[in-house]
Amino acid sequence: MVSTAHWLRMESASSTAFSFTLRRSLSTKLGEAAAATAAGSGITRRARRPSVRVSALSYRKFIQFALDETALHTHLTPSPLQESFSSMKPLDDKTEIELLSYKAPKIRLLRSLSIQGSKGLQVLDFAMFPEPEYDLPIFCANFFTAAETNIVVLDLNPLYDVIKHKGYKDKYYEGLMSLGLKYAELLPWGGKLTGESLRFFSPIVIWTRFESSQHMHDVLYSAFVDYLKAWLLLMDRGIRETDASHIIANCEAQHRYLTWRAEKDPGYQVLKRLIGETHAKNVVRSFLFDGVDSLGSMTFLDYFPEYRCEEGRVNEKRSMIGKSFATRPWNPKGEFIGNHND
Repeated sequence: MVSTAHWLRMESASSTAFSFTLRRSLSTKLGEAAAATAAGSGITRRARRPSVRVSALSYRKFIQFALDETALHTHLTPSPLQESFSSMKPLDDKTEIELLSYKAPKIRLLRSLSIQGSKGLQVLDFAMFPEPEYDLPIFCANFFTAAETNIVVLDLNPLYDVIKHKGYKDKYYEGLMSLGLKYAELLPWGGKLTGESLRFFSPIVIWTRFESSQHMHDVLYSAFVDYLKAWLLLMDRGIRETDASHIIANCEAQHRYLTWRAEKDPGYQVLKRLIGETHAKNVVRSFLFDGVDSLGSMTFLDYFPEYRCEEGRVNEKRSMIGKSFATRPWNPKGEFIGNHND
């Protein structure tokens, strides 16, 4: 088993905290869907509202809120992945996992992987990916909690690099900077991030570490609620793209994002030890980062040739440029200042 100290070293080296370590083995449960009617309003909520079990200091209430809130904005239906991953078998019964996946008119995939283990182990990997007809950011929540340690990434991951694409940054993040600044104070920057990873983060990213407490858990829940609501409002306002060239560009941008994450996911090696190499690859490529094998045909080295070794394989290093950011590399206006800070 990997210790908490090893996890911290691994995350510091990876600097992404994109997908948290899946420890021990897994047993799968599926949520239930139920229709709900707005009380006293006469308005029928179209979305089916799946439920998950909730306990104190558990990430399950985060998932339940996300499903309930999303159901108020759109019509959720089960994704084919829901059934595909329901039969995954654990190697032991010490840890519980729940896998949930849904889709909606503007959401290509809403998926959640949550783990609850012994000694206070809690993991949440929750994401919402837009349909390629929309250039919406990707909602990303990766939380890891041990008895005394929390490692957190919460962001509206940009579809396009906001350092290079100012128009995209202004479109989606200019109105959210006050939200980001609020939680940057409450949840300070968590340490070095590599330059390669930074291109997949927004100016409002929460990347933090803190000691476990009820207060900090409540702060994190508040941040999750506010960021999710912000993403859903962006989704509500999203206008379907009809220009084929723009749709192709969105599809390629999302595929590039998925390709990076599927290849450099720091939790894969641990997952492989827990459920075996075949199942681990399947979970990473076909559940967590579904679309990497269907949204495009380019490979990791096509997108990131700087990682090519002489023999043609992918270099396992996290960073090839050797640049990292120990402090937040954006100013309060969302302008990139990383070239001056570190």
